[in-house]
Amino acid sequence: MSPVFVWRPPEQTNAENFYYLKQMQSKTLMSLVLRDGEVLNGVIEWYDKDCLKVNREGAPNLLVFKSNIKYMHKA
Repeated sequence: MSPVFVWRPPEQTNAENFYYLKQMQSKTLMSLVLRDGEVLNGVIEWYDKDCLKVNREGAPNLLVFKSNIKYMHKA
C-alpha cells in the first residue's frame, strides 16, 4: 500500500500584511467594528501582531487591539 499524500495549507500566507500595507499606502478610510458594536472610522497608520494605530479626523488617534476588532471594511 502506497503512502497517501495530504496537502496542508501554509501556516502563514501574508494576506493580512498585504491587506494592511495596501490600505496604509492608499490612506483608505476604514470602518472598524469592535466586539461591543462600537464603530471607529479612520486611516490605519501602522500595525503589528497585536494592534493597529488608527488616525481619525476630528477625534483622538487610537491604538486598537486586534482582539477587540470584530471586523473591518472600507468606509
